[in-house]
Amino acid sequence: MRQPQDIVLLLKAAGEVTRLRLLALLVQGELSVKDFTEILGQSQPRISRHLKLLADAGLVTRHAEGAWAYYRLNRDRTSGPLADWLMEHLDTDAAELRRDIEKLSALRVAQQDRAAAYFATIAQSWDRLRSLHVADSALEAAIVEAAGQGQVNMFLDLGTGTGRMLELLEGKYAEGIGLDSSREMLSVARAKLDAEGIENAQVRLGNITELDDYRRTADLVMLHQVLHYFDDPSIAIGHAAACLKPEGRMLVVDFAPHDLEFLRTEQAHRRLGMSEEQMALWARAAGLAVASCRSFPPSRDDGLTVCLWVLETIKSNDKKGV
Repeated sequence: MRQPQDIVLLLKAAGEVTRLRLLALLVQGELSVKDFTEILGQSQPRISRHLKLLADAGLVTRHAEGAWAYYRLNRDRTSGPLADWLMEHLDTDAAELRRDIEKLSALRVAQQDRAAAYFATIAQSWDRLRSLHVADSALEAAIVEAAGQGQVNMFLDLGTGTGRMLELLEGKYAEGIGLDSSREMLSVARAKLDAEGIENAQVRLGNITELDDYRRTADLVMLHQVLHYFDDPSIAIGHAAACLKPEGRMLVVDFAPHDLEFLRTEQAHRRLGMSEEQMALWARAAGLAVASCRSFPPSRDDGLTVCLWVLETIKSNDKKGV
C-alpha cells in the first residue's frame, strides 16, 4: 500500500494535459524523448521536464541508452493500475489524442522505411557485415545447441535477412519459414537456399507486426539481430510470442548494451543493445521467461558483445507466482 502523500504525488503528476498525452502514447509502447518531441511538437527541455515529473512519481520508468533515453509505463505496484484506470477513462477519440496516435503511427512507418532502405543497400554484404561483430563459429554452435536435440515441426525465422538461420538449423526443423520486409534480402535468401539445396524451407515477404497467419503455429521462433531495429523491442517479442505453440521456445540473438552512437545513423539501429534485465521484462510482458542467456565477446577490439537468450513460455503454475 502507498502512503497518502505518495498517492497525491501520483495524482499531481498525472493531472496535466501534456502528461496525460504522454501517458496515452506510452500505452502504445516504449518511446524516446525524441519521439515525443516529434509527435507533440514541443521542445526537448519541456518534454523532459514533464517526463521527469512522471518518473519521479513512479508512473513511468526511464532507461538511458547512449545519448538517448527511453520511457515506458511503470507496471509495478500502484502506478500500473492507476495508469490503466486513467487510460480506461480517457477519451482517446478526442481530436488531440487521436492526432498523437496518428503521428506515432506515421513515425513508426517512417522508422521502418529507413531501416528497409538501409537493408536494401547492404543485402549482398549482410553476412560479411554481421561477422565483424562476433566470431560466428562460437555463436552459431550455441544457437544449434539452444535449438534442442530433436527436430521441431515448424521453425519461424522472423527478420530472416539472408536466410542464414534457415541454413544453419536446416536439420532442426521439418518445415522452416523465414519472414522479412526487405525484398532485396529475400532475393539473397532464396538464392542461398537454392544453392544449398534446402527444400524444407521457404522465405516470404512479411512484417513482424503482422503475424496473424502464424499464430500458435511455431515450435521454435528466432529473432536474430532484429530487436535493435525496433524503438520498442517488446512489440516484436510480443508478436513473435503469439506465434509460439504452448510448449514452444524463442531464441533471441542481439547485442549487449553498448555506446556506439554511429550505428543509429550509419546502420539504422534504434536501440544500442539490450540488457538482461530489459530482456526479462520484455519476455515477461509477452508471457515468456528467460531460460538462459549466454554472452559472446567480439572477435575484434572495436567489436560488440552478442548475447543469445532462450525464452520459454511461462507454465500456468509459474504464472501464479509472477
